[in-house]
Amino acid sequence: MPPRSRARNGAAVDCGSGSDSGTGIGTDSAAVGRGETRRRVIEAAADLLAREGRDAVTTRAVAVAAGLQPPAIYRLFGDKDGLLEAVAEHGFAVFLAAKPVDPGPQDLIEDLRAGWDLAVEFGLDNPALYTLMYSEPTRATSAAFKAGMEILMGRIRRLAAGGRLRVDEELALTLIHATARGAVLTWLSLPEDRRDPALLTTLRESMVTAVTNQKPAVEDASPAGAARALRATLPEQTTLSGAEQYLLREWLDRLASDG
Repeated sequence: MPPRSRARNGAAVDCGSGSDSGTGIGTDSAAVGRGETRRRVIEAAADLLAREGRDAVTTRAVAVAAGLQPPAIYRLFGDKDGLLEAVAEHGFAVFLAAKPVDPGPQDLIEDLRAGWDLAVEFGLDNPALYTLMYSEPTRATSAAFKAGMEILMGRIRRLAAGGRLRVDEELALTLIHATARGAVLTWLSLPEDRRDPALLTTLRESMVTAVTNQKPAVEDASPAGAARALRATLPEQTTLSGAEQYLLREWLDRLASDG
């Protein structure tokens, strides 16, 4: 069963006596009630998905599980596809809530491994939900999905600032996400007797090798230190014209002098 969101809308409603405030309270209460009903339906659908698979998630079955009449599902989500979209968004939100964020990890490479492992473990623990979450490319527009990718980009930027990033940031983002997603979906596609944990370890370490340097590219990862390192190798640069090298050296000299 996928992890349940423990957030509950438990805000108290102040029942004022004025007619204007009473109208506002009625509207707010209706919105709270609708949100609570929507949450109950999504969790009922996620529970059915985990226990019986995607085919079991029918509007009638979900309505029964949530204690509603089927027309309520259509009023809330439009149709079954809308309901499944909401369940997928719920999955991204649950995963996001489980992601620990360490703004200053001691070991940047281990932090990368830990994040990758967490993503894969979520998929293996919630196979039906994970498959739903990644069955449609358009789900990359999910707000929770985007927030999760921002957390990953934070890890990548720390690698870059520490001189440990081997490739462009956007390429690193794609490689890390693609290997974790591919690892889960490949694992789930295999018969149980062919699921070798070495597959996951090998994919992870291949990703680490492709994305990171074993040693920092520069010993001093400050802007001044990076400028000095680049300035030292500038004479070997052949893709820049003489004028471009002169201008770049002037900029690097200014940056290096700040350190």
